[in-house]
Amino acid sequence: MSSVFQTYLQLGFFHIFNLQAYDHLVFLLALCAPYVLQDWRRVVALVTSFTLGHSLTLALATLGFVQYSPALIEILIPITIILTCLVNLRQAGQRLNPRAPIVLTLANALAASFGLIHGLGFSSYLRELLGHQSRPVLELLAFNVGVELGQLLIVSFILILGFIVLRALRVARRDWLLVVSGAAAGIAAVLLLQHV
Repeated sequence: MSSVFQTYLQLGFFHIFNLQAYDHLVFLLALCAPYVLQDWRRVVALVTSFTLGHSLTLALATLGFVQYSPALIEILIPITIILTCLVNLRQAGQRLNPRAPIVLTLANALAASFGLIHGLGFSSYLRELLGHQSRPVLELLAFNVGVELGQLLIVSFILILGFIVLRALRVARRDWLLVVSGAAAGIAAVLLLQHV
């Protein structure tokens, strides 16, 4: 039992933590762009909101309760990145309110909503791994935990990179946000054109 959990935990982790998942990596980059290392609690809340969204649709699609068009999902994923970047650009130059709630925010709702779309994208991969298992509850749980751990490691790298750029290179936070969001939007636009 524990070896099955560990296997799917690793599969979830390495499904996210690799360069072939670059669309997901770009989404995480856009999601984290407005934040600095001191905002790590907000970033963890955002990533967890995203995970809750994608875990729901991943489970529903993998268990056969939801049918969808993979081609449509391939188009919607870059759109989620572009929309996240547009929200970032709109907020460029604004300071985060330190007293604002960490969990119940528009950013968290948006992350959870976009997670619903990304979860459908993950489900094709997971269904291939599972084959014809009818009740893969343990596997789904392990895969989702692995994805969450991979995401948290990735956002840690992003926050540390942001810290280095902002502190050591003395780049303005607004400029960092504009460059990162602009680059992520550009990559997403190329992805979108490839799938349209």
